[in-house]
Amino acid sequence: MTDDNPTPDEKVFDLILLTIGALIGVAVAIFAFSSELGSNRQDAMNREDPAFQAAVLERIEPYGRAVLNGQTDTAEDVAPPVDEPEEVAVMLSGPQVYNQACTACHSTGAGGAPKVGDVNEWGPRIATGMAALNDHAINGFQGLAGFMPAKGGAIQLADDEVIGAVQYMVDQSK
Repeated sequence: MTDDNPTPDEKVFDLILLTIGALIGVAVAIFAFSSELGSNRQDAMNREDPAFQAAVLERIEPYGRAVLNGQTDTAEDVAPPVDEPEEVAVMLSGPQVYNQACTACHSTGAGGAPKVGDVNEWGPRIATGMAALNDHAINGFQGLAGFMPAKGGAIQLADDEVIGAVQYMVDQSK
């Protein structure tokens, strides 16, 4: 036998393979079609769901309205204007104020400032009393040894914060 003339058994076998291949192709096509159809139907059902529609409307709701000069907004659901938030004042402790505003002069003695911890320099000043020290620190002072700017130049500090820093320096210099 030659290869050009297949036997009847080979013809049947080729026919069976061709039929199986065609059936597999049809099954794959039916699966793809039904999957696409089901997916489209599910999307349509989701879009019809009232909860889905409410969520979409909430997402696309306008943030505000444009009103031109001279016009008034007649909508009843206009939100009242929001007040500017108040700044929260945080009181700094004596050591914090010292490190922020006082250390530049009082750790080096710049401008005639008494160094923190130097008992000989602080002794006569402490003898004048805390009221005098606090007044000089808050309002500034021009003395024989140098110049003390008001609040050490950090005018944003509260008086109580400056008093805390003075107390801290006095406690470190006794």
